[in-house]
Amino acid sequence: MTALAAKVAIVTGASSGIGYATSKLFAREGAKVVVAARRQAELDALVAEITAAGGEAVALAGDVRDEAFSEALVETAIGRFGGLDVAFNNAGVLGEMGATPDVSLSGWRDTIETNLTSAFLGAKHQIPALLDRGGGSLIFTSTFVGYTVGMPGLAAYAASKAGLIGLTQSLAAELGPKGIRANAILPGAVDTPAYRAMNDTAEARSFVAGLHALKRIATPDELARSALYLASHASTFTTGSALLVDGGVSINRT
Repeated sequence: MTALAAKVAIVTGASSGIGYATSKLFAREGAKVVVAARRQAELDALVAEITAAGGEAVALAGDVRDEAFSEALVETAIGRFGGLDVAFNNAGVLGEMGATPDVSLSGWRDTIETNLTSAFLGAKHQIPALLDRGGGSLIFTSTFVGYTVGMPGLAAYAASKAGLIGLTQSLAAELGPKGIRANAILPGAVDTPAYRAMNDTAEARSFVAGLHALKRIATPDELARSALYLASHASTFTTGSALLVDGGVSINRT
């Protein structure tokens, strides 16, 4: 039996990277998937790929900062597939970088709203639907930055992603008695379009890989498998966790 047979999942940030890979894996493992991001064309391509492989998915494009979009995603899961069992609130941005005195207020707010407030809005509307199914799994994408490692020039990003861990822990305590688990995955460097844009030389890529104990960066599929663990019955006694999937970057000093 597949790990997510008869389950319904929402995946945000699904148009590329971790979200794209996770959507495909969830579908292969039997889930019916509602995929969400801003870019309709990329979502349509993802749905076509899932459908061609024998899975079921529907796309909804929008802005995760908009509460109405979070509500619409849940309504789509219920209307198209009958309910909701898993929500992977993965959408996020690196945001405005630079010395903290130079970061604009609008840049700060956009990063917080995209990375943290959107996760709150997602959970706010996902929780009632999960309760209607007797429980389920909430998953958030945080990072090691601001948790195990401080990095200069990333104040807004670090604060927003660290806030996700606090949200995860609060939700785990609040919802555990009701059968809902809440966990966060904390990736290290992952081979995504954003990573390649930031590290556009062989020297830069080599440097980033060397920061990790494994001396390489992750593939999106590796992060997808961690999300699958948290979504599935393999993790039924795991909640409130900040799961490092970082290739050892948090502990490496070599």
